[in-house]
Amino acid sequence: MSLTLDSQSSRGTDKPAVAADTAQAPFTLQGRTALVTGSGRGIGRAIAKRLAAAGANVMLNDMDEGLLLEAEADLKHPDRVRHITGDLTDPSTPKAVVDAVLGAFGSIDIIVNNAGYSWDSVIQKTTDEQFQAMLDIHLVTPFRILRAASEYIRETAKSESASGRRVMRKVVNITSIAATDGNPGQSGYSSGKAGVIGLTKTLAKEWGRYNVNVNAVGFGLIETRLAQPLNGDNANLQMHGHEIRLGVQPTMLEAMKNSCPLGRLGTPDEAAGAVLFFCSPLSDYVTGEVLICGGGMHF
Repeated sequence: MSLTLDSQSSRGTDKPAVAADTAQAPFTLQGRTALVTGSGRGIGRAIAKRLAAAGANVMLNDMDEGLLLEAEADLKHPDRVRHITGDLTDPSTPKAVVDAVLGAFGSIDIIVNNAGYSWDSVIQKTTDEQFQAMLDIHLVTPFRILRAASEYIRETAKSESASGRRVMRKVVNITSIAATDGNPGQSGYSSGKAGVIGLTKTLAKEWGRYNVNVNAVGFGLIETRLAQPLNGDNANLQMHGHEIRLGVQPTMLEAMKNSCPLGRLGTPDEAAGAVLFFCSPLSDYVTGEVLICGGGMHF
């Protein structure tokens, strides 16, 4: 294992609402600590950026140290942002990452299980290794991270309850419309993403007693390297000795855009907005749910 850690509205009055009041943010995450996996680029970085802007401490995680350094600088909150590199599919890494969050900030209040990639083939061409790789990153990894965080979450919630306090914590697992609808060529990816929905609903029932909201956000086509037009210039993904081709055939991508009611791909920042809702006090009475952020598109 290779792991590196870096250090009120107005009512009943004829007077208009005061501008300063209406401009107030609906919530703050100041004093809260978030772990966002797969946050070196794309949706993960956009999620981390939203959380940091809302006042949270943020631990970034990815496999690429260079990307994490770029992301850390992009978030512009050096006093509240740290990063840790490591391959989350290594069985020992998830616990090491959780321990690093607790070591750096002393708490963990928000967990966003975002890390993932696609390795696609029709079923007759899908190897056991390929299928298992999709389960490992999309389902086994979130399971291990949540298991590693469970002791802190349980013991802290018990202590808070004993002192008469209720502190809501948040888990957001990232899934996909490939999980809810299925998608040709993605038996492994769809299975892993469907599995995490089951994990989400189970943990919502197990952890409700600890004041944890556990929800999932399922994305459609978002403007990331996984949804770029496939051509000879694409940068492929190097993973465990395999070169994985990234992107979508241009004709297929155009057909998907046309089938989307909004007629376009979503942006990483739009995707992050859906996640931010589940990380915020606005969702304190929402748990065990799957929010689809896909522009109305279904496969």
